Amino acid sequence: MASLVHHVTIDCADTYRLGSFWAEVLDSKLADDDKPGDPEALIVGDRFDLLFVAVPEGKAAKNRIHFDIQPTDRTRDEEVERLLAIGATLVADRRRPDGSGWVTLADIEGNEFCVERSAAERAAA
Repeated sequence: MASLVHHVTIDCADTYRLGSFWAEVLDSKLADDDKPGDPEALIVGDRFDLLFVAVPEGKAAKNRIHFDIQPTDRTRDEEVERLLAIGATLVADRRRPDGSGWVTLADIEGNEFCVERSAAERAAA
C-alpha cells in the first residue's frame, strides 16, 4: 500500500492572513473554525489539505519546494494579473515570445510559486 499526502504544511507568521490569500488563489476557503490569531489555519482540498502553521522565525531563503499553479478558467497572463492584484509580487518573468514559459511570483509572506499556462493554452500551442 502506498502513502498519500494528507497535508502540505506551510510555516508562516500569520496563519489566517496567509491561509486567506491562498484560499483566494485557489478559489477555496479556510475551515469554518479558523479565526485571526489562530496558531493554525486549514484549506481542505480534493487531494490534500494545505495547513498553515505559525512559527516564530521568518522565511530565510529560497523555498526548497513550491507550487506550480495552472489556471482553469483564464489564461496564464490573466491569472498573473489577478494574483498581483490580491497581493502577490513578481519574482521572475520567464514568459517567452512563443507563449511558453511561466511567471514566478511570491505570496504575501515571500513564498515563491509559479504560474504556468492553462491547459487550453497548452493545447492550442
